[in-house]
Amino acid sequence: MNDGANRGWVFGYGSLMWRPGFDYLERRAARLHGRRRAFCIYSVHHRGTPARPGLVLGLAPGGSVRGVAYRVADGHWQEVIAYLREREQPTETYVESSAVVRLDGGTARRAVVFLSDVAHPQWAGALSLEAQADLITGATGLSGRNTDYLRDLVAHLKAERIADKTMERLLAMVEAREGR
Repeated sequence: MNDGANRGWVFGYGSLMWRPGFDYLERRAARLHGRRRAFCIYSVHHRGTPARPGLVLGLAPGGSVRGVAYRVADGHWQEVIAYLREREQPTETYVESSAVVRLDGGTARRAVVFLSDVAHPQWAGALSLEAQADLITGATGLSGRNTDYLRDLVAHLKAERIADKTMERLLAMVEAREGR
């Protein structure tokens, strides 16, 4: 990817929203059209194992997603992109891309975004909510319980005033399976 073409903005829709891990000049609510937040990637390291995969978030085709866009200083751009590539690409389940996002207030900006690679073996695709809940319930990996990842997501989305009824419903299904 040509870093110069997308210099300036990074879009996050999951943990990048509350744990970016890099310095930025500006943080704005933003929307990406044509993709949606989904548990569509099998996790065999961070939230599951090869024997008992969990699921992690990806940007699946279709719909739109509310998230956060960060403006990065030119002098830090290479460092931030290197960090994001290491963070988002350990198993190459995401494709680094560029997309137009709409900032709060309507301004359009081109941003770096990591899209789900639908050709990758860890691509889970469009699983039913029941199948997602079954995979998430009880899965644990190097970064902890898959349920905790989902619970953190829902809590942070609420804190950002992002209503994601699908994620809230999925969490309720997982918690019911866990007997809460």
